[in-house]
Amino acid sequence: MAEEYDLVVLGGGTGGYVAAIRASQLGLKTAVVEKENLGGTCLHKGCIPSKAFLRSAEVFRQTNEADKYGVETSSPTLNFLKVQQRKQNIVNQLHKGVQTLMKKGKIDVYEGYGRILGPSIFSPMPGTISVELNNGEENAMLVPKNVLIATGSKPNSLPGLSIDGEYVLTSEEALELEELPSSMIIVGGGVIGIEWASMLADFGVEVTVLEYLDRILPTEDHDVSKEVTRLLKKKGIKMETNAKVLSESLIKEKGVQISAEKNGKQKQFSAEQMLVSVGRSANVENIGLDNTDIDVEKGVIQTNQFYQTKESHIYAIGDVIGGMQLAHVASHEGIIAVEHMANEDPHPMNLNQVPTCIYSSPEVSSVGLTEHEAKEQGYEIKMGKFPFKAIGKALVHGESDGFVKMIADKKTEDLLGVHMVGPHVTDMITEGALAKVLDATPWEISETIHPHPTLSEVMGEAALAVDGKQIHG
Repeated sequence: MAEEYDLVVLGGGTGGYVAAIRASQLGLKTAVVEKENLGGTCLHKGCIPSKAFLRSAEVFRQTNEADKYGVETSSPTLNFLKVQQRKQNIVNQLHKGVQTLMKKGKIDVYEGYGRILGPSIFSPMPGTISVELNNGEENAMLVPKNVLIATGSKPNSLPGLSIDGEYVLTSEEALELEELPSSMIIVGGGVIGIEWASMLADFGVEVTVLEYLDRILPTEDHDVSKEVTRLLKKKGIKMETNAKVLSESLIKEKGVQISAEKNGKQKQFSAEQMLVSVGRSANVENIGLDNTDIDVEKGVIQTNQFYQTKESHIYAIGDVIGGMQLAHVASHEGIIAVEHMANEDPHPMNLNQVPTCIYSSPEVSSVGLTEHEAKEQGYEIKMGKFPFKAIGKALVHGESDGFVKMIADKKTEDLLGVHMVGPHVTDMITEGALAKVLDATPWEISETIHPHPTLSEVMGEAALAVDGKQIHG
């Protein structure tokens, strides 16, 4: 027997479950189909567990440096099983929270693998969801007025670098390690690769990063990339950019050996394990898209600004549509999609207002255009840059590396971008994001009274620096 719904969400990750909650608030009878655990990759295999690891690494590093603060300790040791246990406890607690939210919203959850069916006895339109239930019972048939595809993504690999979970890992396998290796090669210097490089180095692992492009964090502002490179090298991390990994050279025997080509010359690298971090690809296979007219280009589902596919009653959000593969983006996309199907007239998302965060040590965050992008788009710009070393709270905190850089339109004074490296900048970027939403100017940020002593003072000083009026620099 088929069950009818106003909305069925295919995928219970961050984007999917947030969309389901918003749909419930709007009075839509809603179901979520999830093949594993509610919360998806972000909660179980990505954002949350990796940030738990990063926090443990930070505490371990700070404990080793305690004498700088006048705190004398005996040599600390790392119990990685306890690190794993703490990570899992956090994940379990949040998972229970999401389950409670589903019950609160009277949202039905189907545990199993969902596929979209074409026109059938259940509906003249494609969109009926057949759920292969995990408990082995007969498939459930869900007949919704609307479908939201939120099936997420999976880690990429490279030809010849097959993931075996022993020597060659993705971040997902690395999160399940029972003990840390003595050394690790990380292939890819993007966000995930750099977070893992920072974390492992703080845990005492010898790390080498191999990046194909000419700099790490290639989507960040050049000044940010340069500063992070300097600070990670200061940690002892070895960096090789312009390095083309020759996957056919991989040897796995009591560790890994691989060659990379740089400037026409080959160089060999060896470590106990290798972490492959070369992006993620959308989960579009085997979910029934071939039973619809939905367009898939370059491996991602095509949608309009309200996340409708070519089938107007079927929407798609998150990593499965490409774009900015961020949990907070997926959640916001889900809310827009649901409000659109409920005729709530939502505003389309402005990607120029989306903050991005990298939770390495040092942290990195940004919103808006980089210096290069602003110039490329024809803006005449002016900039302000202010270092954390001139901020009292940063010195008290013991982390004074890094800076805040603001970019403004010289003609209109509008804020174009904010880029930050340093302590707790992932918490501070929201001020820059709010300024973008309000179409603020650096002058307006500088007129905001920033309490003293706080790390946030760097925002006011950077805003003043755009016009050369900084006080403490």
